[in-house]
Amino acid sequence: MQITISGQHMDVTPALREYVNSKMERIERHFDHVSRSNVVLNAETTRHCAEVTVSTKGATLHANAEADDMYAAIDAMIDKLDNQVRKQKGKSTDHHKNGGALKDQFATS
Repeated sequence: MQITISGQHMDVTPALREYVNSKMERIERHFDHVSRSNVVLNAETTRHCAEVTVSTKGATLHANAEADDMYAAIDAMIDKLDNQVRKQKGKSTDHHKNGGALKDQFATS
C-alpha cells in the first residue's frame, strides 16, 4: 500500500510519520485490497486534525478526527477508518456460496 503523508500548517516529523505508518498497518491487516492512502495532518493553535482518504478495490473511504493532541487525533481517525474497512470487507464477501440463486437452493422434487 502506498501511503502519502502531508501536513498543513505544520512539519511532519519522522516520529509522526512512523506513528501513522504503524497505525495504517492495522488497516492492511483487516483489508488487503487497499491500494493508496492519503493522510493529511493539520495543526492549529488549539486543535489538531487528522484525515485520511483510502482508495480500495470498489470504494473510496474517508475518515477524519479532531483532538487536543495529534497522536489522539490519529488514533481516533484510525478507529473510524477501521470500522469503515470492516464494513466494506463484509460487503465484498460472496453471498452466493450456498449454491447460487435462491430458487436453485430449494429444488422441488
